[in-house]
Amino acid sequence: MKWAEFRVHTTQEAVEPVSNVLHESGAAGVAIEDPHDLVTEWSVKYGEVYELSPDDYPEEGVMVKAYFPMNDTFKQTMSHVQNRIKELENFSINIGRAEMDYVEVDDEDWATAWKKYYHPVQITEQLTIVPTWEDYEPGQGEMTIELDPGMAFGTGTHPTTILSIRSLEEAVKQGDSVIDVGTGSGVLALAAWKYGAGPIRALDLDEVAVNSAKENFRLNRAEPFIEIAQNNLLEGVQPNAADLVVANILAEVIISFTYDAFRVVKPGGVFLTSGIISRKKDDVIKSLEDAGFQVEDVTELDDWVAIKAVKPV
Repeated sequence: MKWAEFRVHTTQEAVEPVSNVLHESGAAGVAIEDPHDLVTEWSVKYGEVYELSPDDYPEEGVMVKAYFPMNDTFKQTMSHVQNRIKELENFSINIGRAEMDYVEVDDEDWATAWKKYYHPVQITEQLTIVPTWEDYEPGQGEMTIELDPGMAFGTGTHPTTILSIRSLEEAVKQGDSVIDVGTGSGVLALAAWKYGAGPIRALDLDEVAVNSAKENFRLNRAEPFIEIAQNNLLEGVQPNAADLVVANILAEVIISFTYDAFRVVKPGGVFLTSGIISRKKDDVIKSLEDAGFQVEDVTELDDWVAIKAVKPV
C-alpha cells in the first residue's frame, strides 16, 4: 500500500487542535516540527541531549505531519481533514498560514518517519515519559509512563501537557478521586495514577482517543485502576464526584463547562486546566471565577498557561 505524508504549516497555538483533527481522521502517526524544540534541551538518561537537525524544521511557525494510507477513500479523507482544520478558526484559533499539501512516501519509510521526533522526556524530577519503541532504564526513584504517541495526541512533549503533569504532581494527594476530561492518549490519567490517586476516570468524546487510552493503560498495567469511558466532557457525572478534575483542552472548551466542573468537584477540591494560549488566560480565569472557583495559581511555559482553581469549602 502507498502512504502519504500530509503536512500542515500552522501556528504553535494550533498544534494540539490540528493534531487532534489528524488523529481523529485516522492518521497512523503524527510528527510535530516546532523550531522551539531546537533550543529546548530534552534531558535523557546519563544527561545526554538528543540532537535535532535544523534542516527538519520550518523557519517560522510549526509543521505538523501526519501519515495516511493512499487507499480508495484517501481523497475524501484529505478533503475532510482540510475542511476541519479550516473550521478551527470558528473557535478563535489562530491557524496561521494553514498551508496544506502531501507527498507520497515509501511503504517502508512511513512507519518510522515520525518516530524520530519522539524520545524519552523527563517532565519532572519524578516522572519521565517513554515512547514504546525506546529502551529506557529509570533511575532510582524515577517513575515512567510508556506511551504510543502514534495513537492519540498527548505525548508529554507539548508545553500544555508538561504544565498539566507538573500541576498534577503538586496538587494530587494519595487516594484522591480524579477525573481526566478529554483524556486523549490517557497520559494525565496515567500521571495521576503514578502519583497515587484513585479512583480515576478518563473521559473523551472521541472513540479513537478512548481506544488509544485503553491501549496505553494496558501498556502501563494500569487497566484495573483507571476507568475509561466515551463521554461529552462532564455530562451526566454526579455532583461532588471528584477531589480533582484535570482538563488539558482548548480554552473555549474549558469555558464551556466551568459550571459543570464546579458541580462535579468536591468542596475544597481542585480544577486544573491547561491547553490555554496566553492571550486567552483572562477569559478562562473569569469563567472559572464566575462559576464559583477561586483561582489559586497560574503557571506559564512558552506561550501556554495552566490554572489551578479551588472550590471553596
